[in-house]
Amino acid sequence: MLRYLIVFAVAGGVTYGATPLVRRLAVRIGAVVYPDERRVHTAPLPTIGGTAMFLAFLVAMAVAAALPGFKSVFTGSSEPIGVIIAAAIIFGVGFLDDLREVSAPAKVAGQVLAACALGLAGVTMFYFRIPFADFVVLSPDLGFLVTVLWVVVMANAVNLIDGLDGLAAGVVAIAAGAFFLYANRLSDAGLLAPDNIGPLIAVIACGVCLGFLPHNFHPSKIIMGDAGALLLGLLMASTTVTVGGRTADQFSGQTYFFFAPLVIPFFILGVPMIDTLFAIVRRAMKRASLSQADKEHLHHRLMRLGHGQRRSVVILWAWTAVLSLVVLFPTYTNTGNAIVLPAIAGLAVALYTLFHPGVRRNGQVREVPTVPPAATPANGRRGDLRPPARLP
Repeated sequence: MLRYLIVFAVAGGVTYGATPLVRRLAVRIGAVVYPDERRVHTAPLPTIGGTAMFLAFLVAMAVAAALPGFKSVFTGSSEPIGVIIAAAIIFGVGFLDDLREVSAPAKVAGQVLAACALGLAGVTMFYFRIPFADFVVLSPDLGFLVTVLWVVVMANAVNLIDGLDGLAAGVVAIAAGAFFLYANRLSDAGLLAPDNIGPLIAVIACGVCLGFLPHNFHPSKIIMGDAGALLLGLLMASTTVTVGGRTADQFSGQTYFFFAPLVIPFFILGVPMIDTLFAIVRRAMKRASLSQADKEHLHHRLMRLGHGQRRSVVILWAWTAVLSLVVLFPTYTNTGNAIVLPAIAGLAVALYTLFHPGVRRNGQVREVPTVPPAATPANGRRGDLRPPARLP
């Protein structure tokens, strides 16, 4: 475990130390997100925080390559360089989108390119587990295709939950940490090859998230932007592909935990995804534009329940941690498989009960402050608001 602790500390330390420097750079080059009706924050925030994460990822990989304990991972394998190239590509796509908005098709094309780099380097699934059934052995072509789809879905999943300060970083930190524990359990049982890169990527992902959180928790000083969210999605896809997609031997809890680090963000994503669907239906019924902002999204409803940003994020972190514990329990105890499905179903029902669109707090209703997108001068013409001279 010492080698993993060293890499974890390097990833977290470099991210923590580099983030203030990246913040200054973001202010200098104008990579700043201003408040509007779609965003929760009420003050300008620097973006491109994912730059510090990417830098820390590179440094952590370099340190791991120099440690004797990871010699088998880096010797004679193209997977590490494949992960690095794929991370650079998807980081570049997100960075460009943070500076100037990139169209959705172009972003997906960049994600597919990054996923193809992974596949060409050999980072692909061999097996695909089906709950309550056996696993499917994937042909090389099908394995490549499934890996590409996996990366695109995971990258967009993490990007979608990045809506509140600290939410995406915290969820991915918990998910990556849980998956590392799972991979370590498989290693102890002799079911994971010593040269598997999955546990290393998981511990790096966990480290960069924890290093970024002190700067990103509400009130946030910087946000990770698409550069960070897409990068974290790719790292999570890489570690789940190389661990969960390559273990054919039966092991307690494996049926569920192959999906768990993926189910965790999707489980949390279920609410915002339904929220997005409701938003489309709501605007269609009003014959309004899909791009028209309103105050009926998940974070608005959480705040109307009486939760501030901090409490909302901590609630979702807690949900992620509980789900992780539920699916890790049979892995470490070799018992309890039967409780996993009812527990997950119970959590889903509780999540929906608390946060579904009809929920309102009786009495006090907390309004979410919004900032008008434009000012109206005395002459009646609308003009853009000027940004403040200094960021808070």
